[in-house]
Amino acid sequence: MSQPVPMITKDGRFAYEAAGDPNATPLIFLHGIGGAARAWRRQLAALNNRFRAIAWDMPGYGGSAPLASVSIAALAEALQQFIDQLGATRPIVVGHSIGGMIVQKWLVQSPKLARAVVLAQTSPAFGKADGDWQKSFIAARLGPLDRGETMKSLAPSLVKELVGDDPDPDGMELARECMGSVPEASYRAMMLALIGFDQRSTLGDISVPALLLSGSKDNNAPAPMMAKTATFIPGAEYVELAGVGHLANLERPGAFNEALGRFLNALATTA
Repeated sequence: MSQPVPMITKDGRFAYEAAGDPNATPLIFLHGIGGAARAWRRQLAALNNRFRAIAWDMPGYGGSAPLASVSIAALAEALQQFIDQLGATRPIVVGHSIGGMIVQKWLVQSPKLARAVVLAQTSPAFGKADGDWQKSFIAARLGPLDRGETMKSLAPSLVKELVGDDPDPDGMELARECMGSVPEASYRAMMLALIGFDQRSTLGDISVPALLLSGSKDNNAPAPMMAKTATFIPGAEYVELAGVGHLANLERPGAFNEALGRFLNALATTA
């Protein structure tokens, strides 16, 4: 099995890691606010024998150029540009956390371009821009930076707050490294991009096979909320991983890969 190899586009717009046959079905992974393309290496290694497995660095992360103005809609447009750049036809797209929000917005803009989607530990809405919970959430994450902390100094505590029971040690080391290397400007911009996000009214329009994947110990995208979200998406499958927090692919890569693999196998039988 080949190992994922970092690849950077010639114009430097998007950086990404990829593995597998370039002619195989594209399987694209989108990380969360504290992530990076390399956060998906265990998934690329597990699936590159069947797919062209690809993980991007979101704009403003790694080698990917930042956007002039950050919003979920702008990030969804960037995703389409990335897909066009890859020449990827009918990709399967896996979005974690804000990556899942980007996928939801992208489906509105390009409803028929995906073969299927996986919404992992994400939400269809962040809620009111002036809501008390939203203000508290943003303040808790940006306040330490305002007081002089750095992403590197905050990474251990941020990651610890996100995970559930008995996380994989190697995955946690990678999670801390990814979180600590996020540019502060990108972290701030992505947090603020959450404000006002709401795709609840478009869930019923999702017309491609969908898997919603949650963790029972996830406080950011609680499992009951994700289970309810799945009921609004026609034909969606819902899977809850016991004891898992918000970083399932890093906390329990085996369980995450197994759930994803079952969904992909079912897709293959209906193709």
